[in-house]
Amino acid sequence: MIAKQCTHAALAVLTAFFAMAFTMAHADESRPLFIGLTEAAPGEYRLDWSMPAATVEANRPILEAPPVCAFTDGAQTKSLTALTGTASLSCRAPISSHPLVIRYPRFNPSLSTVFRLTTLSGEDHLGLLTPGETRWTPPTAETGASVARQYMRLGVHHIWEGKDHLLFLVCLIWIAGSFKRVLITVTGFTLAHSATLALSAFSVVTLPVPPVEAAIALSIVFLAREIALGRNDSLTWRHPIAVSSSFGLLHGLGFAAVLGEIGLPQTQAVTGLLFFNIGVEIGQVIFVAAATLAMAALNHAAKSRFLSFVQEGRAHAAAGRLAGYGVGVIAAYWLIERTLSFGV
Repeated sequence: MIAKQCTHAALAVLTAFFAMAFTMAHADESRPLFIGLTEAAPGEYRLDWSMPAATVEANRPILEAPPVCAFTDGAQTKSLTALTGTASLSCRAPISSHPLVIRYPRFNPSLSTVFRLTTLSGEDHLGLLTPGETRWTPPTAETGASVARQYMRLGVHHIWEGKDHLLFLVCLIWIAGSFKRVLITVTGFTLAHSATLALSAFSVVTLPVPPVEAAIALSIVFLAREIALGRNDSLTWRHPIAVSSSFGLLHGLGFAAVLGEIGLPQTQAVTGLLFFNIGVEIGQVIFVAAATLAMAALNHAAKSRFLSFVQEGRAHAAAGRLAGYGVGVIAAYWLIERTLSFGV
């Protein structure tokens, strides 16, 4: 009994830590800067770009065209969640092997960049730049191996930058408790989001993005309430697979929304989808393993230093309320923010 209370106290402390770490997080920070180039005619490209709306006006990135190219026109629009725009790029030579450079007027923010080049032949070239990188050189040819590598990296990157998905996982781990229940719960979540990711990627299921993202935030609010109540007879505790799978369907649509912005390669669509999902799962496994190890360390500290406090049951109850309320506030903020974007 004491060990169980120690474990719950440690889990609650870790959950509260994640909630506080995300307190200042904007709901769209996991969205990268996206730059897409589509070849409409030999040497003529359409440029589509989008960035989080929270990007500072005076520091919005500038794409420098290669020496063989020049911009001809452009336009932009803004919503509550993103700033998007289009432009035309005219090149007197193939753009492949010529670097595309991003320049920030004031400073380089913690913003990743995704490049996508679609050629007349139907080939897609994807480039993922970390926040410290500002230059991408399109390759001259597309291969299955390059698509697999690029989309797997994109999947890992997305799950690690998806604060809402990570916070949801922490809540699931907290409620599940034991290793066996965590494994079962996370497996249900994985199978469900993999299914809806595939269905949405191939347009079998299509739903508007803002309501899906709002529902994801609502799923975290639901788990936060169960953590705050601290009951072992809650719905998630009694039916972990049913709850994680149901919400996993929503989170899969969220993964698909990001993939939809970037698009699948026309000649390697199945490969791109498969390895994007593999990347998501790799990132998820690493995160769950790291969170579990952190919980084990906190559990050991709780048993060795605060045993008398835990024996009275106060640590579990107090830390559980702290974690639940902390997570709930953040998720409620995301819910309101995303709901406001419905009419935009």
